[in-house]
Amino acid sequence: MQQLQAEEEFEQQVRLHEALLHKVCRLYAHTDADREDLFQEIVIQLWRSYPKFRGDAKRSTWMYRVALNTAITGLRRKKDFIQSYDPAMLPMQQTDDNSAAVKEEKLKEMYAGISQLNEIEKAIVMLYMDDKSYDEMEEILGMSQGNLRVKMTRIKDKLRQLTKQS
Repeated sequence: MQQLQAEEEFEQQVRLHEALLHKVCRLYAHTDADREDLFQEIVIQLWRSYPKFRGDAKRSTWMYRVALNTAITGLRRKKDFIQSYDPAMLPMQQTDDNSAAVKEEKLKEMYAGISQLNEIEKAIVMLYMDDKSYDEMEEILGMSQGNLRVKMTRIKDKLRQLTKQS
């Protein structure tokens, strides 16, 4: 009975935070098959560590941390998992509005730059884009706020340089 209740609660939490998990998958895997594999691996890791969740952090913070650690560990084990960024993978909207086309092109350039960052830098950017506070980022990534601020400044500089090159 208790096992069934735990399974139902776990499934509910995965459904509730599914968008967050898919966001991590999109960041670290670029093909549908790789994203699905990574999503499954993340869910498996969440299930394995679910009994150990003590509630010290918000559940979404804990899930972010497990998802990021799973993605990064998977990349380290399988270096060719994500080799390069293919700009054609981003959907291009057909529009007559020139400013929309310019925005779309800048967005592609930004994602091309992000794809060239290392795993930790990608995680920091994703959390930043999700409007996470430095407190939340510290908890998820296990880095001091001072270190995060320095890294964020360096990442912004790096992205400026990378987008100027393209």
